[in-house]
Amino acid sequence: MSNVPIMADVAAAGKEIEVLFWVGCAGSFDARAQKVTRAFSEILNAVGINYAILGKEESCTGDPARRAGNEFVFQMTALQNIETLNGYGIKKIVTACPHCFNTLKNEYPALGGSYDVIHHTQLLQDLINTGRLKLQGGGSFNGKRITYHDSCYLGRINGVYEAPRALLEALDVELVEMKRCKSKGLCCGAGGAQMFKEDEPGEKRINKERVEEVLETGASAVAANCPFCLTMLRDGVTAEGKEEQVMVYDLAELILDKMKD
Repeated sequence: MSNVPIMADVAAAGKEIEVLFWVGCAGSFDARAQKVTRAFSEILNAVGINYAILGKEESCTGDPARRAGNEFVFQMTALQNIETLNGYGIKKIVTACPHCFNTLKNEYPALGGSYDVIHHTQLLQDLINTGRLKLQGGGSFNGKRITYHDSCYLGRINGVYEAPRALLEALDVELVEMKRCKSKGLCCGAGGAQMFKEDEPGEKRINKERVEEVLETGASAVAANCPFCLTMLRDGVTAEGKEEQVMVYDLAELILDKMKD
């Protein structure tokens, strides 16, 4: 992405930013999540947000290490990141990953890293509310039935339920809720470092059960807000042989589609 500003270049030019875009491991290296990173960056560029990313100076937040019980690795990576962020005087951070969001917002302050951290759905909602982001009429998803999957780290852990749904309302889609949503939402099966280990013994994979709930809504698409949920939902839909019927998107991709209409 050649049109994404790098914080080191911005600082060298003596400029300041409104917000730092924390890309995260998935958004940097996973091919599907990279599309979300590009979509969100394209939105930021289109609305004229003064932002930057750390680029090669960004490392993992340490969230998977802490969830897996390796406190030493977590603190080592966290302290390195905090030194970088504080060195640039970063005050506000936006991220499209709820795991990065939770760690930066709730766990870095104890180590000396206190920032105003928001999820990308919250920033997009604010941009719409303040008129900086204007959506066009129509769009590929206008009037389509779409369901929304609450990620655990944005929903149950941090109580963010309204912003993602407000975005769907702005898209003029028919939002249909799954039977387990908001505070009772069902995990996709990848949170808490579960993505990096074998499944727990059981009768059914969690993402399969979640996708069955998606299919029960009759929706033609499911919107997610997390790169790990995106992968788990996509794999579940594919396992059911419904990949031609039910598409899986991040909310930033839906917003970008509406902007281009």
